[in-house]
Amino acid sequence: MSEPVERGDSEELDRNLERSARRIERAERERRTVLGQTIYLGTLGTVFVVPVVAGAYLGRWLDGLSEGYSLRWTLSLLFLGIVIGAVNVYLMIRD
Repeated sequence: MSEPVERGDSEELDRNLERSARRIERAERERRTVLGQTIYLGTLGTVFVVPVVAGAYLGRWLDGLSEGYSLRWTLSLLFLGIVIGAVNVYLMIRD
């Protein structure tokens, strides 16, 4: 058969239930909307793409200043833009 519930167990159960109820209420208040999530994802995309495009354009311009056919600056700055964009996204997600 079942044992009677002791007073200490009952109080602990009440505290756990109250804590869970507060957590659920806070989650309901802080729930993100579809528009908010869309803006967040758009911002993430922009934070990644801008350094990549800027690196590609700057590298292309520098390669155009040199004699002959060269992609050295374009590829180097494109790669640097990808790294900077990835770090930006990581830092934004982490916060």
